[in-house]
Amino acid sequence: MSRTIVVTGSASGIGKATAELFVSQGHSVIGVDIKEADVVADLSNAEGRQKMVDEVTAKTSGVLDAVVACAGLSRPDPITVAVNYYGAIATLEGLRPLLEKADKPRAAVIASVAATFENVPELVEACLSGDEAHALQVADGKGDAIYASTKNALAQWVRLTAPNDNWAGKGILLNTIGPGVVETPMTEALLGDEETVAFMRTLMPLPLGNHAQPEEIAHLLAFLVSPENSHMVGQMIYVDGGGEATKRGAEVF
Repeated sequence: MSRTIVVTGSASGIGKATAELFVSQGHSVIGVDIKEADVVADLSNAEGRQKMVDEVTAKTSGVLDAVVACAGLSRPDPITVAVNYYGAIATLEGLRPLLEKADKPRAAVIASVAATFENVPELVEACLSGDEAHALQVADGKGDAIYASTKNALAQWVRLTAPNDNWAGKGILLNTIGPGVVETPMTEALLGDEETVAFMRTLMPLPLGNHAQPEEIAHLLAFLVSPENSHMVGQMIYVDGGGEATKRGAEVF
């Protein structure tokens, strides 16, 4: 059965691979990105987020089967907060009314195994408070810790939100995934530096021995937003070659 699915970050990396997988499966895909997309919108600001919602609504006649929020940044500055946290939530909440009208609606969002890294608690709290201006101020000068903090906050938001009346209560299954390092254009420079790769191994082991390809992540996302996923709600699934399990051991809570 063909479904209509929105994929943000569709112009590259995991988003592109996911959109291409859906098309190969016969689904109708509406790609969202800052360029080369069906809907060109900047999710780092309120105007771009509203533009995305308006154009997707027009293209779907108000009914949407699934959303996969892939858009994200790893820059050590506050715009990463705007895209990774507030842009993702604006996508999910902004398109939720369209999902409510569908049969077996689903949503998935990409967090990261970096959600388990050392973060800035004040920034995580600022994100979860919903005050974007304050969160951007807190993020200023926090460097590489911004990325981990936004992904931690996003994962927490999903856990807190997915079971509530507006999501599970309306039959919308919402989950998130935590990839490790995936070979994409965003990580190309990082993976090309041996010292950086060695440092990454100190943060997160890689028992499997190889990094994932975007297409491998896409297949998990496709399952999460499919009707076959019938009861998974508010879960964070790590796709990291065994790093999180190695680092945290028996810790499951």
